[in-house]
Amino acid sequence: MAKASCTFAGEEGVKGLLTFSQAQEDASTIIEGQISGLRPGRHGLHVHIFGDFSEGLTSAGGIFNPFGKNHGAPDDEERMVGDLGNVEADEEGVCKIAIEDSLVKLIGPHSVIGRSIIVKANEDDLGRGGHELSLSTGNSGARVAGGVIGIAPSK
Repeated sequence: MAKASCTFAGEEGVKGLLTFSQAQEDASTIIEGQISGLRPGRHGLHVHIFGDFSEGLTSAGGIFNPFGKNHGAPDDEERMVGDLGNVEADEEGVCKIAIEDSLVKLIGPHSVIGRSIIVKANEDDLGRGGHELSLSTGNSGARVAGGVIGIAPSK
């Protein structure tokens, strides 16, 4: 069993904690937690290449895409590993997250440990919006908060 966690921090008080668990390399990864301080509504959520915020959220690089795919929805055959779709913040700006993903891995050559997760200002169009950014970022807007995915103890 591999476990990881990610503490979020961002603009205007956005904060949160996500935990990750994966039983074995060929199993899906479970991502659970909460982010608060968001504008109510839908927000894109992506795993990014680097766990580096030395120059703000932009130094995290692009969405994690080791197989050279276009941007898509979490259930699409054509999608980047880091494409986690949208999360929804309620009227108080709180977003509860419960994701099971077969491409995000903690174990193996394409592990996301040491990479980052970023929440975006707007809804991700899942590569279907027809905008020039749809197939690269889902046209989901500015990066509002992020955190580095780090190894957590297996309990």
